[in-house]
Amino acid sequence: MNESGLHVLLDQQTLENRIESGALPEWAVAHYESFHEAILGERNGTPFPCYFGVESEKKGLGLYSFCDSTTDKDSLFDLGETLLEYLDTYEDHSERAPLTVFFRPSDDVSTEADYHEALWHVLQFLHVHDPEPWPDDIPTDPDDARWEFCFGGTPMFPTSRAPFYDDRKSRYCPVGLEITFQPRDVFEGVTADTEAGQQAREIIQGRLEDYDGVCPHADLGDWGVEGDREWKQYLFSADDEQAPETCPIRVTREHPKTEMPVGGNA
Repeated sequence: MNESGLHVLLDQQTLENRIESGALPEWAVAHYESFHEAILGERNGTPFPCYFGVESEKKGLGLYSFCDSTTDKDSLFDLGETLLEYLDTYEDHSERAPLTVFFRPSDDVSTEADYHEALWHVLQFLHVHDPEPWPDDIPTDPDDARWEFCFGGTPMFPTSRAPFYDDRKSRYCPVGLEITFQPRDVFEGVTADTEAGQQAREIIQGRLEDYDGVCPHADLGDWGVEGDREWKQYLFSADDEQAPETCPIRVTREHPKTEMPVGGNA
């Protein structure tokens, strides 16, 4: 952690020190500063909806990294290595420490459809080059209520923010694609089937409606609940015509799986 370079795992203090010293490119500084201001700021008199995220950022518990590209294989290999390091070390940092990855903006990624394609290309690449097999207890079919993205043998919830949102500002990032990875274990005790989870959901959804000024997205749901689909929540649609109708990722249990194609909408 905190090694030199851009594609490395950073804690908040080290990241802020590198910003102050001028060690990071302008796009990286803009990405983090917009994230930090959004998470700790208010909109419509309401704090950012996810209070776990607010507390993490306020207390300096988050972890971060940058990625030069959503398509360059070397950059995505580096991202995979960083993600593995995160999975090995985040519990030593904080039991709920998320990893937020900021991607360099590109002129080739501008429409909502472009951002959906970019996200799923990143996740497909990570899956194809995953050093660990897909967990036995997680379905490979994204149309299963208990499906979710896995990497390094770990089920996780990657949520994204992007520039194409006009109303849903809780998912808006003015700079480019941003993905926050959280292992499923960090949600233990606060899932929909627990009293604490139901209370957390009510608080978050109440904040969400006030913060965004619109009703919570129709695809917002809970993992494992029949009828809800995890993959649709990774990057909420704003325009249904630009969003994928079916999950673009292809998942197999075969390992290794580096012969699987990575391209197109995947």
